[in-house]
Amino acid sequence: MVPPLVTLAPSADGTAAAAGPGLIADIGGTNARFALVGPDGVAHDSRTLLCADYEGPTAAARAYLAEVRPPAAPVRGAFCVACPVTGDAVALTNNPWRFSVEATRQALGLDRLTVVNDFVANALAVPLLTDADRVRVGGGASVPGMPVAVLGPGTGLGVALLVPTGDGRVVPVATEGGHVTMPATDAREAAVLERLARRFDHVSAERVISGAGLVNLYQALCGVEGVEPAAGEAAEIGRRALDGEDDVCLRALHLMFGMLGTVAGNLALSSGALGGVTIMGGIVPRYLDLFRASPFRAKFEAKGRFRDYLAAIPVDVVTHRYPAFVGLAGLVV
Repeated sequence: MVPPLVTLAPSADGTAAAAGPGLIADIGGTNARFALVGPDGVAHDSRTLLCADYEGPTAAARAYLAEVRPPAAPVRGAFCVACPVTGDAVALTNNPWRFSVEATRQALGLDRLTVVNDFVANALAVPLLTDADRVRVGGGASVPGMPVAVLGPGTGLGVALLVPTGDGRVVPVATEGGHVTMPATDAREAAVLERLARRFDHVSAERVISGAGLVNLYQALCGVEGVEPAAGEAAEIGRRALDGEDDVCLRALHLMFGMLGTVAGNLALSSGALGGVTIMGGIVPRYLDLFRASPFRAKFEAKGRFRDYLAAIPVDVVTHRYPAFVGLAGLVV
């Protein structure tokens, strides 16, 4: 599917939204977050629903609308989903939901429904976020008119690009970069990845840079170091690392952030992302201080002859609570 050209601005007079609010949704592996968008392009009345409680996006959207009771029925919708979007049929990667875009549009009574990859929505938000919505982690100034790489761990590892066209518009490019092969850059990483290769036929970046990936790394690191695991879930590993009560948990988290640096550096080189690299997802902002103290930036820049090239590229961590809503809002106004 050819990515759309998008102008990142609401209609000047609000006429496009006069008939009713826009309905937006960020659908991931665990949660579906809904909101309405008014003529000003600002999302409001957001709610988070558990995907497991509903058969699909139609049922979840109806439950959301029944709760917030907008004064007028939405006529336009924009959903982002954590999976490839190549046509009418959508199948979530880490979620059993399967749906037709057209059937969903009809069931919800919408005139238009746009469905994009979740990191396309995140990428579209990047130029619209303020300095208060991000934290700089090294690098120099972004180069205007150059691509921006967007990636981040959550339930999975999302990756997208934002390519300016030079005429005030951008092309958001969805990728499946989370499934590239994860390389080892030192002996400890090699030992951990070797253990994971016994479990998985392909150790992708997402296998080690995500919520489930943190568990995989922790368990493999415990095996390498010959200790019994003391935590079983990503949240517990993160808590023990954050509280300073478990050095293995801390090493696992730093290992994941270092691997994220390797993948982000590879992406920046491959895409020419002199416009900057933006880190999103729920994990990094939650552990921001540990992230800044981790090997991320060193691994990001460790590309031999191109160290200086990467040292100049700024990396921002987005702290906005729902950046995808910012990107989706521009698709319904």
